Amino acid sequence: MLLRLLRSHLRPYRAWLGIIVVLQFVSVLAMLYLPSLNADIIDNGVIRGDTGYIVRTGALMLSVSLAQIVCSVGAVWFGARTAMGFGRDVRGAIFHRVGTFSQRELQDFGAPSLITRSTNDVQQVQMLVLMACTIAVSSPIMMVGGVIMALREDRGLGWILAVVVPALFLSVGLVVSRMVPSFRKMQARIDEVNRVLREQITGIRVVRAFVREPHETERFATANGDLTQVAIRAGRWMATMFPLVMLVVNVSSVAVIWFGGHRVDTGQMQVGALTAFLSYLMQILMSVMMATFMLMMVPRSSVCGDRIVEVLDTETSVVPSAEPVAPDPDRRGWLDLDDVVFSYPGAEAPVLDHVRLRARPGQTVAVIGSTGAGKSTLVNLVPRLFDATGGTVSVGGVDVRHLEPDLLWAQIGLVPQKAWLFSGTVASNLRHGKPDATDDELWAALEIAQARDFVEAMPDGLDAAVSQGGTNFSGGQRQRLAIARALVRRPAIYLFDDSFSALDLATDARLRAALGPVTTDATVLIVAQRVSTIIDADLILVLEDGRVVGRGTHEQLLEDCETYQEIVDSQLTSEDAA
Repeated sequence: MLLRLLRSHLRPYRAWLGIIVVLQFVSVLAMLYLPSLNADIIDNGVIRGDTGYIVRTGALMLSVSLAQIVCSVGAVWFGARTAMGFGRDVRGAIFHRVGTFSQRELQDFGAPSLITRSTNDVQQVQMLVLMACTIAVSSPIMMVGGVIMALREDRGLGWILAVVVPALFLSVGLVVSRMVPSFRKMQARIDEVNRVLREQITGIRVVRAFVREPHETERFATANGDLTQVAIRAGRWMATMFPLVMLVVNVSSVAVIWFGGHRVDTGQMQVGALTAFLSYLMQILMSVMMATFMLMMVPRSSVCGDRIVEVLDTETSVVPSAEPVAPDPDRRGWLDLDDVVFSYPGAEAPVLDHVRLRARPGQTVAVIGSTGAGKSTLVNLVPRLFDATGGTVSVGGVDVRHLEPDLLWAQIGLVPQKAWLFSGTVASNLRHGKPDATDDELWAALEIAQARDFVEAMPDGLDAAVSQGGTNFSGGQRQRLAIARALVRRPAIYLFDDSFSALDLATDARLRAALGPVTTDATVLIVAQRVSTIIDADLILVLEDGRVVGRGTHEQLLEDCETYQEIVDSQLTSEDAA
């Protein structure tokens, strides 16, 4: 999978990779040529006392060194640009793919794992690309060229190369093979640490309210300890790599000096040739050692590459239509659910079972029921956060599975159960659905959502800062800002998923009264827990275990729906319900 990831995302950089190969080739050739020149100076200049030859050869060595430096710097520059561009492209691909996921895929992966894959995993593969551009290209050239140049100096010591190089490869391969399982576990442990940490940060108020700091500390210590143990296991194998390589390097150096010295003593080899052979041996072993450093990154990068490709290969369960159509403009705001069934894979019972609903512009349809009855799931089917497993959901007279996604979402104003605000300002959040909205439109939406007062009270007004998630606002303020965000868009269908739960009854009543005049040409679907929120709805659906057990107005349901009567009795007095 790692190779497939590299091939697919390095394709735009083929020209740069070619330049890197050429620069590295020239750089290595220059480096290989230097020991030979040095040997010539020793044998033909120093021993013979030819100063002119020494100067000429030294100037040539200086020129070769400068060329080697220039080519090496150029190769590193192009390699860094290639690696950084690769990382940018992969992160963009992951972001784009995750953006197509339905709620089901997001739940399968989990937010902490997706964040780790987009950051840490990409960084590991990016570093491998950088090392490959600088080391993987030069090491083979240096190793093969070094062997050729060393044998050119003296073939009698060639048996040392035949023993040392395979021994080094075998020992390194053994260590690398033991590191792969540890790195795979390490990435999974990082996911777990991120998950626990994210839960503790987002749920810090709950933790403190129930005095669970010691328990959460223990949970984090367990996850952190598991990660540490796996990292230590992988680190032990990594720690053996460098001493192993240095042992082979030192032993081989001693062997060359010992056996080469005997050959010099017998006149079979010159001193300069011995010096050059030793330099070539060091270059060969250094190339193997540099390749070793890269091989140390391959196991972890391979695991990270598998995890990245897993995300990129995951297709969303909400598949866009191959031949999308536009909604009927004469049926703007029409919402129809015909025998809709929704089941999670492997579930024993469906979450929604043959639900029927018909809503038209100017109507307010409410859905009420006990927790787990399927209310939010029903709302999520309209914008295709999920796809129905049975029946059809139609918007504008067209099955949502056949609609162009952008045209579908353009007709919908969704206020989710958890009012989420993005970091920025109040204005940037309100313009999330309509970037060209004027300030007057924003203030009008805030007025309807009963949020104008507290926004005006802020020193910066519409430019007041909003922290991530809107944590600098209360729950009720966040809900009202989320409602205002939907109102700015002026969609054909409003979806309120329990969006009034954090409001007091008086604010709830004022908001619903203000909504009436601006939604006369739109369909309003409200999911609520409070009867007071939906008491004036044109149609109320009562859900129980995914089935519609009641349908009608508030007065009708009070007469013939036992489930609705129980809900009313638990919330309202008889005078309020009348």
